[in-house]
Amino acid sequence: MKTFEFRHLILIVSIILGIIIFNSSCSDSTIEPGLMSDDDFIRSIAVNSSYSSNADDDDNLFYNEEADFESSGAVYNNENLVSSPLDSILKWGRRITGKNVNVNITTFGDTLKTADVTKIITGNFIIIGYLGGNLDSTIKPFTQESKRTISFKRVNRRPNPGLNWRVYQYSAIDGETKSPQIGKENIVMNRIEFFRNNNLVLTLNGPDFTSNIFTSRFFNNNTFIDLGRGDQVRVKVYLTSNQNDTDIVAYHWARNSFGYHREPFVMTSQIQNGNKFDRIYEKTFEVYNQHRNGIHNGYVSSNTRSSLYNKTTSLFSSTYMGLPYRVRQ
Repeated sequence: MKTFEFRHLILIVSIILGIIIFNSSCSDSTIEPGLMSDDDFIRSIAVNSSYSSNADDDDNLFYNEEADFESSGAVYNNENLVSSPLDSILKWGRRITGKNVNVNITTFGDTLKTADVTKIITGNFIIIGYLGGNLDSTIKPFTQESKRTISFKRVNRRPNPGLNWRVYQYSAIDGETKSPQIGKENIVMNRIEFFRNNNLVLTLNGPDFTSNIFTSRFFNNNTFIDLGRGDQVRVKVYLTSNQNDTDIVAYHWARNSFGYHREPFVMTSQIQNGNKFDRIYEKTFEVYNQHRNGIHNGYVSSNTRSSLYNKTTSLFSSTYMGLPYRVRQ
């Protein structure tokens, strides 16, 4: 009888320990009430977190910000660019090596918070091309700064801040290199137009693109670029440059199965204005059939020609902006 009772006692203790271990493992994946403040939660979403694994949730936009822009090194051109001293560019792209993020949160009453997010990114701009018929390469270290504003609206009042706040609105991204050259000292993008199937669907105004605000899907967003596979997209960039040589403008968007997807633009207009040039660049392309569903950041970058075609590492100047777009089934 004693052996039977002892075995039962062992069984009961094992079950209790199992429940404790199970509950402990579950608590690791949730936010404990009181463990994180409202501002800490908002800061985590604005920098590197998300509400869920659903790729169509707007908060994933901030988690994928660097991944959507980084080329992970030099990748092939979609078109051949011809100039000198490099005869032709075979590959080029950015590889991000580090980032520092500052989030400044402002509270408006009890229902709205705004996070101004500034990211300082370091990396290498990698160029591979042919010089005199021989394969050549250049690596240009750079630092760039990007800014975006995100606002959060209260939707509940519970101990867990993750249940209380949702992304309400967010701006486009505004960015430029800070070294080796300051981007906007050479190229300023003034306006960008997006056409879907020959219809103008969005106009973004610069030179500070954080003034362009989007409302999240959770709050009935109606300002998004919504695309389907096979849609025709035309992007038109209006910029002012102090460069005699034409600039290199490109649209960067979600990677396809061959690497990073990048579309170099063609200059369609140029008017000299004193010692500067007002230029228009355009590109028409289709949303490729393998494009991933969900929400993504698309980027337009404008680089001086010497950034790509001069091997001098002190010559790299780029301005860029990023905007959200969604690809549906």
